[in-house]
Amino acid sequence: MSLRVFQMLEFINSRLSNIEKNISRLDEKLDFSIALQRNHLIRVKNGDFIDDNMILMARPYNDLNPQKAFEVFSNPDADFIVLDVTEESFENQDRLEGAITIPLEGLDRRYAEVQSRTTPVLVISERGLRSIQACEMLVRKGFFNINNVSGGYEFWPGKKENQFKEIKGL
Repeated sequence: MSLRVFQMLEFINSRLSNIEKNISRLDEKLDFSIALQRNHLIRVKNGDFIDDNMILMARPYNDLNPQKAFEVFSNPDADFIVLDVTEESFENQDRLEGAITIPLEGLDRRYAEVQSRTTPVLVISERGLRSIQACEMLVRKGFFNINNVSGGYEFWPGKKENQFKEIKGL
């Protein structure tokens, strides 16, 4: 009889453990959801562009096409930070001037170098894949206005202009 009681207690203990884990996961999801809503509200308050997918699909960061990102970058009145997360070995003469350069591999340790959590951050990489990972990491670190530059340096409009000048000999 006591063996059966012991087994029943173990079963109940196991179920309680699973319930506690589920509650913890729900709590994390709720915290993330609230942070995401704050993210969207800050963008609305600041008059920033919010893609419909950010709200409908609960995306925590904006995907900017290269032309839109270039317009922001070229606007002298725009307040933003550029974060370049390309590999250290990436050789590109046209890196964006004034960018904070932190390779993706070091971002988890060096994210505090991006000093404002609410100023818009344009995140760029070689082809836009590393920048997606960086955007997701920054959101988890509590940054609110993150923008991935889709296509990265490969499709950056300024790169095309410089290539055109080189071809023309300008």
